[in-house]
Amino acid sequence: MSNPSFSDLCVPEKSAPYVIAEIGVNHEGSLETAKRLIELANEGGANCAKFQTYKAETLASRNSPAYWDTSKEISQSQFSLFKRYDVFGPEEYRILALHCNKVGIDFMSTPFDLNAVEFLDPLVNCFKIASADLTNVPLLRAVAERGKPVILSTGASNTDEIDLAIDELEANGCHEICLLHCILNYPTPDQNANLSMITGLRGSYPDRVIGYSDHTVPDESMTALTTAFLLGARVIEKHFTHDKSLPGNDHYHAMDVNDMRRLIEKLEQVQILLGFSDCKTSIPSEDLARKHARRSIVLTRAMSANDSLKEDDLTVKRPGSGISPLHWDEVIGRTIVKDLKEDTILCWEHLASEDSK
Repeated sequence: MSNPSFSDLCVPEKSAPYVIAEIGVNHEGSLETAKRLIELANEGGANCAKFQTYKAETLASRNSPAYWDTSKEISQSQFSLFKRYDVFGPEEYRILALHCNKVGIDFMSTPFDLNAVEFLDPLVNCFKIASADLTNVPLLRAVAERGKPVILSTGASNTDEIDLAIDELEANGCHEICLLHCILNYPTPDQNANLSMITGLRGSYPDRVIGYSDHTVPDESMTALTTAFLLGARVIEKHFTHDKSLPGNDHYHAMDVNDMRRLIEKLEQVQILLGFSDCKTSIPSEDLARKHARRSIVLTRAMSANDSLKEDDLTVKRPGSGISPLHWDEVIGRTIVKDLKEDTILCWEHLASEDSK
């Protein structure tokens, strides 16, 4: 497979983030739709097409209430919703992984049970663990034992729980862990997004890659995801669909191929604007401005050889091709070595040595 190693996600601070198109089960059980979504994610510029691998019977009891906006997804039971879309098995995921390889986009799928970990293992180079499984010790251990990097969503969790999950993963062989800020509201209102938590995660886990898994409704400017990048998200995950008008499931807060294109364009623009240096210094394109827009010490009157320079004899004007005003105190009292006209831009060769000052 063409999947990247996790080291590929540890990109320089201001380079483009790794963008995951979270297809999940927006294929609604159609293998052909799933393939088309992979192709659309690639066309939009995503780095990875990700699915969700589960069986309703191992994921939720029949008495599991909804935790999403039921005006958007009318299912009142988790079991009934998950049962509707759990038709794929190992062979379908193998086909999807091969299709990703053919298209040229990375394949990933979130396992929700131990069986899924087993058959996804040869298909992925990186495991994703959902927010709701951050406390699922058996799943954490099974994933960690595969010895592959892990992307761990942190929705509805606190720092103590994140620490315990990290400890569990590390104790069982996983040391490359990316943490995604996430809010488990479907959809997430802007006032609940709390993107500043990205900054908090970066401070609390300075040696980890930090990213963002988004459930807000996308706007034209892809504001939430662009802001997340500006705050330091190195991995960005967003639900993805071929038709945002479809009812229910994750279509209503997903982005489509046009949103993805706009996001990639925005991220590229932001990346260009940020540049690659945090150190304040002049850059080559400013060389002409440094020379011509800065000032030099200039004579306010004509002067003769052997005249001594007084403060009233001097002013500062553009361009900056002569002696910089930084040397103002060094120039006062120096002797002129030849006749000079008013408005002459002083250069060091116009002055006698400092010993003769």
